[in-house]
Amino acid sequence: MKKLLLVTLLTILIPFVVVSLLIKTDEIKFHYVSNDVIRVKDIKNDIIIEVPFEEYIKGVLAGEMPASFELEALKAQAVAARSYAMVQVQKNKDLEYDVVNTIDNQVYLTDEQLKEKWKKEYVANINKIKTAVMETEGQYLIYNDEVVEALFFSTSNGQTENSEEIFSDEIPYLRSVASTWDEASPVYKDSSIFNLNDFYKKLNLEYKDIMVTEVLETTSTGSVKKIKINNKEFKGSEVRSKLGLRSSYFEIIQKDSQIIINTKGYGHGVGMSQYGALGMAKEGYKYIEILKHYYQGTEIKKK
Repeated sequence: MKKLLLVTLLTILIPFVVVSLLIKTDEIKFHYVSNDVIRVKDIKNDIIIEVPFEEYIKGVLAGEMPASFELEALKAQAVAARSYAMVQVQKNKDLEYDVVNTIDNQVYLTDEQLKEKWKKEYVANINKIKTAVMETEGQYLIYNDEVVEALFFSTSNGQTENSEEIFSDEIPYLRSVASTWDEASPVYKDSSIFNLNDFYKKLNLEYKDIMVTEVLETTSTGSVKKIKINNKEFKGSEVRSKLGLRSSYFEIIQKDSQIIINTKGYGHGVGMSQYGALGMAKEGYKYIEILKHYYQGTEIKKK
């Protein structure tokens, strides 16, 4: 009888143990091949920390792109983030720190912050992030033997921008390219509504019942570079900033005492579109193809 009971228990428990072992997921161990570090300024706590370089790329990838994205898109982002960071290290070598941990450079999140953010999904998400970093370990972009300042943003208006139309410098690898995949982005289109009084206050304009606008100049993609509102001239980026708009591709409409602003895209529009990268990855493009599309004429090298 005891023998029969033991056999019955083993019959029940063995499959359970096997299945448990199969579904158990441990966090991937991260190994560094060099002692490279980057000096990161934590803006909130006003401290500077030294972070192993690839560990920093992991934290940036987790902070800048959703872990739910396709692996090839994550790998493209890892290479872009690594390239951007390398440029900042060179630029700021004589300063106290290389980068800040906010959107002024790249959002960097620590493991503690990621555990709080992801909770039960932490192990699965961090393993995917680490896989993207490890499969591109040490890889960065160059153009004419110089490291690329690989700018990126969330979502284009269907095309990326030429660098000189948004910033001051004309950079040969930051050219406007088609990015029609962005139409699937949840932030591709947006609308903001202001009452007329608040609209004028935000732009420091005198109140008038009728608002008159005139677009003076646009980029090659249609984003607003200069606009006149009630005879006062603004940069498109200035209007975007003051009103908290998602992009400079906007139209302003008055409806009675309300101002409706429709935007397309999210971010400055220069470099790699993250949702464009996601769309390309879903269509089967590899990370190198994604990078070469958004950073024209570049090549990949490895440290």
